[in-house]
Amino acid sequence: MASTDALPGHVDVLISGAGPTGLALGLDLARRGVRALVLERLDRLAPGTRGNGIQPRTQEVYEDFGVLDAVLESGGTYPPRGIWSDGRMVDEQVMMEPGIPTPAAPYSTMLMLPQWRNAEIQYARLTELGGTVAFGTGLESFTQDADGVEARVTRADGTTRTVRASYLVAADGGRSPVRKALGVTMTGQSVAPYPMLLADIRLDGLDRDHWHMWGEFRATDFVSLLAPAKYDYFLLMAGFMDSGTAPDTSPDAVRKLIAERTHLTLDQLGEVLWSSTFRPNAALADRFRAGRVFLAGDAAHVHSPAGGQGLNTSVQDAYNLGWKLGQVIRHGAPDSLLDSYEAERRPVAESILATSTRLHRSGDMRRGSDLHQMGVGYPDGPLATERRTGLADGALRAGNRAPDAPCITPDGTPRRLFEVFQGPHFTVLAVGDVDLPALDGGMIRTCRVGGQDPDLLDSEGHARDAYGEGLFLVRPDGYVAYAADDASGLPEELGRYGLLTAAAR
Repeated sequence: MASTDALPGHVDVLISGAGPTGLALGLDLARRGVRALVLERLDRLAPGTRGNGIQPRTQEVYEDFGVLDAVLESGGTYPPRGIWSDGRMVDEQVMMEPGIPTPAAPYSTMLMLPQWRNAEIQYARLTELGGTVAFGTGLESFTQDADGVEARVTRADGTTRTVRASYLVAADGGRSPVRKALGVTMTGQSVAPYPMLLADIRLDGLDRDHWHMWGEFRATDFVSLLAPAKYDYFLLMAGFMDSGTAPDTSPDAVRKLIAERTHLTLDQLGEVLWSSTFRPNAALADRFRAGRVFLAGDAAHVHSPAGGQGLNTSVQDAYNLGWKLGQVIRHGAPDSLLDSYEAERRPVAESILATSTRLHRSGDMRRGSDLHQMGVGYPDGPLATERRTGLADGALRAGNRAPDAPCITPDGTPRRLFEVFQGPHFTVLAVGDVDLPALDGGMIRTCRVGGQDPDLLDSEGHARDAYGEGLFLVRPDGYVAYAADDASGLPEELGRYGLLTAAAR
């Protein structure tokens, strides 16, 4: 835990909030050698299961971050719903439709991981990479000028310190003080008129193989109890249709609520580990950037919990912004590159908000591959350069997610494209008999799949199936920035990102 005396006077990036968004951004910047400081007003990571779904696209992000093994070890899959009435389970329903992994998309099923554990994993990786979180330290006020941001930082004991940063990122939640100080408005609506209660509680009398539900999600004072895989408690979610005030979150009130709405008795209900309330809303910030300040996660978009979209969208905000900050701060890319953050992420957030709101209002609890965020991309964004013509419908295009493909090295060692992409660098990928220029740049790696003198052999044709033939520049966040039949336009493209190249022509 950092004290105010230990806080640096100047950092490259100041991040307000150590939730999933701020931690993801902090660790991404740390692996790029960017000096970042994450501020967290609490004296520890936030407790509570909260958002617990990790979508397949976020699993790909976590593989790149080097934390997926810990996520898989700590999490599990969702059980079927168990519908209760009159003290007995009357129906069982599949909720999370299992997907089928493919060579291009190796992760196909949403994982269940408590948010508190997600944060622990992110924090461990951040500190391993040399990043810092200042707990018990909040951002009180800030000003910005043409060169940076001046922030007034306050500790729980009231002591203050000024920290100067080149950029400030608000990852401080749906009520974001930073967003309000900027005067950025949120456009949105109430998803449901009633409050909801969340709590983590230990109890007896229920199996851990179902997501137990009493009442309809959208129409009654429902209750659900879900046992997170590998943990000794249940997550309670409860609705209050006729309540105009916030529900009582005291342990006795939580236990009484469960006893009143289910067949469980008070003597079966144990320790309440954490509890909180919220009202389901959907809102989108009108801007994601104001000068040298950026909004990310819930500070930029607030989701209903339906569909497990909020946390995943937030982590991917950080994934999009981190490499751009790194290129501008460390590698001389123009500041205008940072404008692409809003241009790319705001339309995505708007679309996902519409999906989660529709799901909440419908009451439909089945969850399929349409929620996995694998189709998220930026083909219409400012960074997508497609130089090929005559592409077939459904073909990979610039701006799309860069697929995985299992290949082998010339000596027969298995190697996936995701392993080639993993890290903070760009990748120039040549598939087939395409010229691959010699490049000189610490942030660029090259890889030839097939053709003459290959780095990888596409023995089963998975890379060609996913990419076709051509030359592709893959961004650090795993999207295709540039696709062409040859390398003639590559030097100009690399210059957009501050990448120094020496192309052998």
